Amino acid sequence: MTKKTKNSTKVALVGTGATAAAAGSTASAVVGGSAATIMSATSGTLGAAIASTAGAAGTAGAASIASGMAAIGGVVGGGMATGAIITAAAPVVVAAGVIYGISRLFD
Repeated sequence: MTKKTKNSTKVALVGTGATAAAAGSTASAVVGGSAATIMSATSGTLGAAIASTAGAAGTAGAASIASGMAAIGGVVGGGMATGAIITAAAPVVVAAGVIYGISRLFD
């Protein structure tokens, strides 16, 4: 008897792998780096845009992004590098969740 794997399960596995890849790629670029290294590794990304919205009020540009990444990382006990990893992985998680939800409708 052959058991068929549901499409939503396949989507979940691919989404998990993509999230791990995004987090791992960002982590290799930012862990142990200076603030300048972290900023250059994440500049122009959706993660930087997310971080800037969480930045300290009254700041702009790099200061907003840096404080936002530090604030997001601080939620889980980390710092700016942790925030950079979280903000890099967040869009992938959201996209995978949406695709997973849509695939569940058709299973």
